[in-house]
Amino acid sequence: MSLLTDKWDEILLSVKDEYDIADISFKTWLKPLQIFSEEGNNLYILFPSGEADQISLNYISKKYSLFLKEAISLYVGVDYDLHFILPKDANALKPETVQVTQPAPSHKHMKSNLNIKYTFDTFVVGNSNKFAHTAALAVAESPGESYNPLYIYGGPGLGKTHLMHSIGNFILSEHPDMNVLYVTSEEFTNEVIESIRSTNNSSSMTKFREKYRSVDVLMIDDIQFIIGKESTQEEFFHTFNALHSSGKQIILTSDKPPKDMEILEERIRSRFEWGLMADIGFPDYETRMAILRRKVESEKIELKDEILNYIAENIKSNIREIEGALNKLIAYSNLEKTEITMEIAEKELQNIISPDKPKEITPQLIIEVVSEHYQISIDQMVSKSRSNSIARPRQIAMYLCKTMTDTGLQAIGSLLGGRDHSTIIHGANKIEEEYKTDKELQMQIDAIKKKINPN
Repeated sequence: MSLLTDKWDEILLSVKDEYDIADISFKTWLKPLQIFSEEGNNLYILFPSGEADQISLNYISKKYSLFLKEAISLYVGVDYDLHFILPKDANALKPETVQVTQPAPSHKHMKSNLNIKYTFDTFVVGNSNKFAHTAALAVAESPGESYNPLYIYGGPGLGKTHLMHSIGNFILSEHPDMNVLYVTSEEFTNEVIESIRSTNNSSSMTKFREKYRSVDVLMIDDIQFIIGKESTQEEFFHTFNALHSSGKQIILTSDKPPKDMEILEERIRSRFEWGLMADIGFPDYETRMAILRRKVESEKIELKDEILNYIAENIKSNIREIEGALNKLIAYSNLEKTEITMEIAEKELQNIISPDKPKEITPQLIIEVVSEHYQISIDQMVSKSRSNSIARPRQIAMYLCKTMTDTGLQAIGSLLGGRDHSTIIHGANKIEEEYKTDKELQMQIDAIKKKINPN
């Protein structure tokens, strides 16, 4: 036992090197492990993290037990049966069964649509997202084996998309030949529509199904937007079944848990709940400060703690807004070639931070948020394009500008490419009428309103 304790750190590092385990995985799962006790051939290993739970422990046992057992045998000459325990279980010593699952085979690589900037290394972990981060890393290490599907939910701007891209980037770094595909629910829906509308409907739908059902990892962002779209739900249902039955990994994000989606088909709701659901809450002060400090370090600029504290204290519910406020100060510093003072920060962020009054909602803000939500540029929003993918968001922006601000119709029209007041009235009224009966549109607009004003 003493030899094993003396060699423990060396054993852990040997496992890391032998099996080429990533730094983030080693720090999360292996490095915290401690020898707890020995009873005959039974070796009890403690995972001491105060935030740990049984799901994490089962994952460690499943993923790393065999690696550790072989390394221990090599270093001390004893074939132990390994049992992983939590602090709360240390006295009871109830061993978990060790199982090892073989990884799924890989296939030809395809375009993933991933943002390489979103990785686990750039994700700031706090109390509000620790469980979701742990689950995401477990899925990334063993796609198709643990927690399938993984369903991450929470409000806008809290890091769901970042985690999803992190999983995909990690998988591709470890398994470059795997098929990993990230899409938004809007992109998935649009492809269904285009396949149905195609003159060669049968061929187009076959290609669509081949694309989505041949992947090893499918990630769909904002899955709540498929609600009410019958054809999209039908294709998603069969795609889900095909992938899940083949042991392929499915990862979904949403703004709410499945039980809160009142008009979602029960057969789809039940599949969302098959795997693991992980929520992301609002970041606490420490997490907000950590995000700001990480951003400052990556941008190689200097900002006083009082400025970072000013941002962290006043923007509490949205990481995207926190980073946006900091980006505005960085841009000001670069353009004006000057150091940011507290006075400058207060002035430049006055439209973002309003400690003593409700946040100012302007047509400019609404147009920016709507453009971001529908993944179109501001130039497209104000253009003459009549494409439905552009015109529809433009009309929603008209409706929101008219109902959420006191700005005149002529001024709104001017901001939206010089359109006259009658066009604004028509667009706003059209959305207002549809909002009364279209559940899908209601959810989209309500989500946009939360992005505009989360408070």
